[in-house]
Amino acid sequence: MTRWPDLGSATPRKELVSLADGAADDGFFGPGSVTWRIGSDVASPVAGMRSLLMQALHPLAMSGAGGPSRWLQDPVARLAAVMAYLSTVTFGDRAAAMEAAARIRGSYGRVRGTNAVAGRLCVAESPDLLLWMHASLVDSVLAAASLAGTALSATDSHRFVAEMVTAAELTGVPRPLVPSSVPELDLYIASVRPTLRCTPANAASVACLLYPPGLDEDSGESWREVRDAAIAALPRWARQLYGYQTAGRAV
Repeated sequence: MTRWPDLGSATPRKELVSLADGAADDGFFGPGSVTWRIGSDVASPVAGMRSLLMQALHPLAMSGAGGPSRWLQDPVARLAAVMAYLSTVTFGDRAAAMEAAARIRGSYGRVRGTNAVAGRLCVAESPDLLLWMHASLVDSVLAAASLAGTALSATDSHRFVAEMVTAAELTGVPRPLVPSSVPELDLYIASVRPTLRCTPANAASVACLLYPPGLDEDSGESWREVRDAAIAALPRWARQLYGYQTAGRAV
C-alpha cells in the first residue's frame, strides 16, 4: 500500500476544521456530495503537488505565492498549505471555508509582477489568477484520482466540477466565469495554455518542491512516490514546458 507523506505537522491547525472537530454545519457540500467522497481519496497529496506544478506555470502565480523565495524556504509547507485549503473548503463548516477562501483571495486577488513574454510590469486583477488557481486544483484532483486513487465516473466527474463552482465563488470569482463541467474545464485550461511559461525562477522553485532538502529516509521515499505520480498526472504539454522527458520522471 502506498504511504503518502504525512503533512499534518506542517499544516496550520486552524485550517483543519472538520465535522470531527465539532463544526457548526455540513459546510457547502455535505456527506452526499462527490466533493466529500473524492476529498477523502488517498491520492490527495498527488493532487496537491500536481496543482502546484500547474499553477506555477502562470506568469504571475509566484507573485501571489509570496515570491519564489517562499517556495525555496519551505516547499513542504507550501504543499501542506494547499492540502489544508482543500481540506477546509471540502470538509469544514461554512465559516471555516469562507475564512480559508478569504486568505486565498487576499493572496491572489491582485498581484503585481513582470510578464515573462512582454517584459513589462502587469497586474492580475481578480478573478483572472484566482480562476486559474481554482481550475488547476479541480483538474488536478480529477487527474490524480484517475491515476493514483479511485477514478470517478464521467457523471460524477461532471458533478464534482459543478460542485466546486461554489469554492471558486468563495474566493471571489463570479459564477458565470467558472467551468461547471469537465468539457468546460478542459476548454478553459486550453484557453489559458498559450500564456503559460516555465521561467528560470519558477523552475528553481518547482525543483525545490520536487526535491526538498532535509527529509528523512521514510519521508523521502514517500515524497518521491508523490512527486513521480504528480508529474505523471500532468498533461503532456505541461511536462514539456518543465522539460520532463518522460511521465513520472523529473530531469
